[in-house]
Amino acid sequence: MGYSKSSIGKLAMVSLLFLGVAFVIILIWSPSFSNVLHSFPLHNSCSLSNKITLNVSKDDLETALEEASAENKTLIIAVVNKAYVEGEGRTMLDLFMESFWLGEGTRPLIDHLLLVAVDQIAFDRCKFLRLHCYKLVTEGVDFGGEKFFMSDDFLKMMWRRTLFLADVLKRGYSFIFTDTDVMWLRNPFLRLSNDNSSDLQISCDKFNGNQWSEANPINTGFYYVRSNNKTIALFDAWYAMKNRSQGMNDQGVLERMKRRGEFRRLGLRVRYMDTVYFSGFCRESRDIRAVTTVHANCCRSINAKLADLTVVLRDWRKFMSSSNQTLNFHWSTHMACRRSW
Repeated sequence: MGYSKSSIGKLAMVSLLFLGVAFVIILIWSPSFSNVLHSFPLHNSCSLSNKITLNVSKDDLETALEEASAENKTLIIAVVNKAYVEGEGRTMLDLFMESFWLGEGTRPLIDHLLLVAVDQIAFDRCKFLRLHCYKLVTEGVDFGGEKFFMSDDFLKMMWRRTLFLADVLKRGYSFIFTDTDVMWLRNPFLRLSNDNSSDLQISCDKFNGNQWSEANPINTGFYYVRSNNKTIALFDAWYAMKNRSQGMNDQGVLERMKRRGEFRRLGLRVRYMDTVYFSGFCRESRDIRAVTTVHANCCRSINAKLADLTVVLRDWRKFMSSSNQTLNFHWSTHMACRRSW
């Protein structure tokens, strides 16, 4: 049977339409096209200013920071090694985590704690505890054993820590840095200034009563730092002093920078923490109703710290279980740390 020209034309148009639909379906279902499609913003889709957002691969550190940080890109960072996670009895990490469990309002903060492990054993222990973990690799250096205060390996580990924390700031994250020999008895964020006027809030071995006085001797075992251009410049300048400060640790160098006016030169607003709230073995808080953290500073060895911090948690439990918390309270004497020197 013959076909008219118009019939042939209609058939050709239908065929072309079918092929076009098939081609679109193939494109939509192909992996590459699907990825591009999902990269488009889902809002203001008609705006000519919208651009395709490409997936940018994240390194392990960025992933760890994202998982641990709160929505405002703030987190808690502690550094651990083998000596702090292994032992015959309770370890320093055990005591550190126990303080979060026993403290007032501190348990939820564990969700925002990132443990930075400087060796494989510490990293494995962190993963076993199902915490947020990051392994900090330093080629050619063994940070696994106990590093006595001011030993060569201790100094290397402290400076590596400073360099790492500078990297965190440059990625836009603010953080509390805490040594693991700091017991968290209450939520420290409630005692920190949150008006964004302070760039750095740092603990002191002793407090002279003025939170803005540069005469307060700093302790880098616990501090809060906001990520901005001034604090990034501070950490860069701090680390740059490493090779010009032989025999000095990171804390001593930062103290010297403060005394030489480096904080003021950089325009930093630094708040020094009252030892009534941020206590330590150098200067104890006498008010247990106010104390927020207790740091085993002025103490040399891990064994001494373990012994005396165990007593701190025992005293804390006793106070918290007391039916009359208005009674006069006195911390037990830190005999092990006194004898560690």
